[in-house]
Amino acid sequence: MTSSQRIVLISADCHAGGNHEQYRSYLEAEHLDAFDAWRDRYRNPFKDLTTGTRDRNWDDERRIADLEADGIVGEVVFPNTIPPFFPTGAVIARPPQPDEYALRLVGIRAHNRWLADWCSAYPERRAGIGQVFLVDVDDAIADVRWCHEHGLRGGVLVHQVPDDMPHIKPLYATEYDPLWAVCEELGVVVNAHSGGGGVPDYGPYQAAGVLWVAEQSFYARRPLMHLLVGGVFERFPRLRFALTEAGGSWIPPMLASLDAFHAQMAHTGRIGELKYGPEDLLPMKPSEYFARNCWVGVSFPSPVEAAARESIGVDRFMWGSDYPHDESTFPDTRAGLRRAFAGVGAGELQQLVGGNAAALYGFDLDALRPIADRVGPTYEELQQPYVKPDGNRSPAFSRP
Repeated sequence: MTSSQRIVLISADCHAGGNHEQYRSYLEAEHLDAFDAWRDRYRNPFKDLTTGTRDRNWDDERRIADLEADGIVGEVVFPNTIPPFFPTGAVIARPPQPDEYALRLVGIRAHNRWLADWCSAYPERRAGIGQVFLVDVDDAIADVRWCHEHGLRGGVLVHQVPDDMPHIKPLYATEYDPLWAVCEELGVVVNAHSGGGGVPDYGPYQAAGVLWVAEQSFYARRPLMHLLVGGVFERFPRLRFALTEAGGSWIPPMLASLDAFHAQMAHTGRIGELKYGPEDLLPMKPSEYFARNCWVGVSFPSPVEAAARESIGVDRFMWGSDYPHDESTFPDTRAGLRRAFAGVGAGELQQLVGGNAAALYGFDLDALRPIADRVGPTYEELQQPYVKPDGNRSPAFSRP
């Protein structure tokens, strides 16, 4: 890759969703009255979904113009808006309680149908990620099959499992093995995302909101650890898992810690006072499962997060802009890339900001090349000195 050649920029973390009227058109007739009653009661708490910019979630013309102005030609699409019967935005909503499940399932299926149609308008640009609930494994399997059959090549998003929801098994439970088997068979990527509803309900206390923010990073990391130590990747060696918008610099020390536990179990059968038998020891080290089965979508990376790619694995690291969220690098993505990846070679940079996402999510780089040749940044452009943009509140421009 030459310094004057334009980079094929694919964001591994973008968000989209329909508005309520659009979602209504994807509901079965028997649910319309319940939906109308729910919509009349619902009040949207999110500024970005009530202001004049909310149509960036679904308006093709506006969205493509924004992304192209930012140099982005492909996007992995996570949910963003409020599907029918949800209590809050799809990204942060807790999983449903048993009495909520039937209607919440109707809601995510409406979203998945909307998303499949929305992505099909620009299939070379969009890898949509469908949603599944883990409340009922058979329903989750049916939804995985539906998403695969209807072109949602981004795979499926599994929610985190809060500790105060005993009706949902933890991710390491073998009850999910039929689900993982279908994902492996079909080549469907299993995704987890920060938010994801994993924080316990702290009740109507002033501290609850602060605790949600303070503990979010801990709960966002748990899916990776639970799958690694739960033997999921041993039982399903071709399963692919991606954790997005949870950072990445914490992963190398976490893997080192898990590997140390593994070594103690193998050599002494003990960790401190706790005894472990051969049946407790996985054949491979956790870091080896990670290197084979896992990817990380590192959104709006700081220089420290970007440098962690060397320990994470250059082939496991995917860059994301987080459009259209307030903490996105939009409309200053070029500045974010200059700060994060200063001095990175052209070939490696293309891999980090497009190649790895293309390989995991099935983007056709040849199909995207003509668009990139028109709007993408050149390598030479991204090696210009970094200047902090005015007014952009993304952590990309403030974190170390």
